[in-house]
Amino acid sequence: MKRSAIPSSFLGDYPSFLAEVSATGRLPRRAELEQLSEIGERAAEAGYGLRQLIGLYLGETRKQWAALPGIARAAGATERGRTGTALFAAVESAITALGEGHERAQRMAVRQEEAERREFVDDLLYGRSDVGTLAERAQRFGLRLAYAHVVAVVVGPEKFDDVHPTVRRVEREVLGRFGDARDVLLATKDGRLVCVAASSETAVLEAFVRVAENPGPGYDPALRVAVGRPHRGAGGVVRSYEEALSTLEIADRLELAPVRLSAAELLVFPVLMRDRPAMADLVRSVLQPLEEARGGAEPLLRTLAECAAAGYVNAEAARRLGISVRTLSYRLGRIRALTGYDPAEAIQRYTLETAVLGARLLGWPNRDL
Repeated sequence: MKRSAIPSSFLGDYPSFLAEVSATGRLPRRAELEQLSEIGERAAEAGYGLRQLIGLYLGETRKQWAALPGIARAAGATERGRTGTALFAAVESAITALGEGHERAQRMAVRQEEAERREFVDDLLYGRSDVGTLAERAQRFGLRLAYAHVVAVVVGPEKFDDVHPTVRRVEREVLGRFGDARDVLLATKDGRLVCVAASSETAVLEAFVRVAENPGPGYDPALRVAVGRPHRGAGGVVRSYEEALSTLEIADRLELAPVRLSAAELLVFPVLMRDRPAMADLVRSVLQPLEEARGGAEPLLRTLAECAAAGYVNAEAARRLGISVRTLSYRLGRIRALTGYDPAEAIQRYTLETAVLGARLLGWPNRDL
């Protein structure tokens, strides 16, 4: 808002309106109130605060009061009181109308700002705008795209929007602590909460992830938080965002336990999936024979996955699976017999593990290869 004095031109016909009300005691007309509402809207658009506007009108009322016809010609205290009551009612109606117009302009400005911000976020994360134009727009929202940025994406138990309580909680905590920090943008996208931060703003990013994981009583904690790698430029933001989304997908398919995951820690999986036909061929060649087992391939796939997670310590793997060591040994024997690969042999174990990871990433056996 401007700090300069608000011009008297924003009074419009208010002085003559006061004079007429004092002389007749009439109520404000609808057209007059609409005009005052429009004045309030124009004042907001010009950058003047509601307090300044009300101050202008009250100051004018005080200045005109003694000279108003109804006050100056009042025969006595009773008549002066009636005139004063009518004037106060008119001033109250006038200020209400000014406030309504001012608030309407503010709401429209907020909606416009939100629409522009949403459009910018879409263009930023999808790379749909000219790089130069996007960089100029980014400065308005506190981002300098020449720097390297990291994107973190949060998934909750329900879809996030801009007014979701958890989103508001994270914004209050992060922006409350780092409100002066540049190169930080919080937004929601496709039901997820997104943070774009300069790679140098590690404290901001850490605070964002920490609050998302544990927002406090009454708020839903994150189910997953995925952090992309730092990249430079507008295209770098898109790349980091896509890495975070890919990390979320990989985590779900592999049923990974940690809430917080980094794209840098899971780089091997995009490499494995870079040649999908080759991976599908590996899964078919190594694991498809497991479908002949009683109960299908899924229990044996899970057995291999838990054995790998347990470091091939049979007692720990059996505990994770909720079966006896004897049953585990039987399953490993069936895997060896059906596939021809022995989990006890290092090279063959690696082939089995890679095939199991590929099967999870491809959704096999629930999806056809």
